[in-house]
Amino acid sequence: MSGGSERPVGIDELLERVRAGYSRIEPQKAYEAAQSGEALLVDIRYAALRERDGLIPGALVVERNELEWRLDPQGSHRAPEATSHELLVVVICNEGYASSLAAESLRRLGLHRATDLVGGFQAWRAEGLPVR
Repeated sequence: MSGGSERPVGIDELLERVRAGYSRIEPQKAYEAAQSGEALLVDIRYAALRERDGLIPGALVVERNELEWRLDPQGSHRAPEATSHELLVVVICNEGYASSLAAESLRRLGLHRATDLVGGFQAWRAEGLPVR
């Protein structure tokens, strides 16, 4: 147990603090960045949601519990796409909440351009962007 006197932070406040540290990206801009090769889209939704709702073509699917290991450019378990700390990584969850915490974790690893998709997969689909 820590001896600190800081009050506990609720999830809403934590999300607010995390999101204040970087700029999130809207679906259309994420799509354009991925199409131009500037961004790597990373889908962290669990399998049942991917099976139910489909996949974003070209997105790298990485289970949330493997994310840091797969995206660390220096890691021994990295995905081939994890080429540099300069990579613009756009983390996508179902509705844009868990992805904010995941993006913050990647930023702590030195992926300083990591961000997440506002509204998640559901916003992507609602914009009429490609899903297969």
